[in-house]
Amino acid sequence: MLTILVIEDNTELRKLYTLALRKQGYNTLAASDGLNASQIMDQNYIDLVITDIMMPNMDGYEFVKYIRAFNKDIPILIITAKDDFASMQEGFRLGSDDYMVKPIDVNEMCLRVEALLRRAKIAHERKEQIGETVLDLDSLTVTRNDLCYDLSKKEFYLLYKLISMPNKILTRQQLMDEIWGVEAESDARTVDVHISKLRKLFEDNPDFKIKTIRGLGYKVTTS
Repeated sequence: MLTILVIEDNTELRKLYTLALRKQGYNTLAASDGLNASQIMDQNYIDLVITDIMMPNMDGYEFVKYIRAFNKDIPILIITAKDDFASMQEGFRLGSDDYMVKPIDVNEMCLRVEALLRRAKIAHERKEQIGETVLDLDSLTVTRNDLCYDLSKKEFYLLYKLISMPNKILTRQQLMDEIWGVEAESDARTVDVHISKLRKLFEDNPDFKIKTIRGLGYKVTTS
């Protein structure tokens, strides 16, 4: 099930948006401002973000900028009362993918969400496969034929990220920012510890290897 994060400081609107999305079969998480939302994203895999602009603590512009610092691909829909061109221009400049002006029709919102997910090519495919090894993002499972590997959530996300970009070098800091969040207190050595555990767990798996690129980070290669 796809998960959508709704950030809206108006309680009634937040409930309205999440209810409409759930009726369409989406899982939803909700936050009242960008700061709260950043904490949720540190702990959960999010497929799409809907955010207001005018919010306390961290506004929508700041939050879009925060997301784009470590994730260039996640679809972002801004829903706001700010109807002037300058506000819309700023939203798109910072990295949002769509912009709606309040009051909105929630049915139209759901259509736009569907279109954004389809455009991001994640609406129907939530798996990565390398050889006979299959990673399922919905169940957070890794299987190879009849064998099922036991991974923590962070280990799964780390392996999923590497396997989704085979032969591409990902730096420790990139992985740290995306999996643990840019404000995580842990340092990049945390990545090394998790990579070590993954290597041990998959040392007999013939489908892929996790290689260290000295001074840079890691990449997955096929055997």
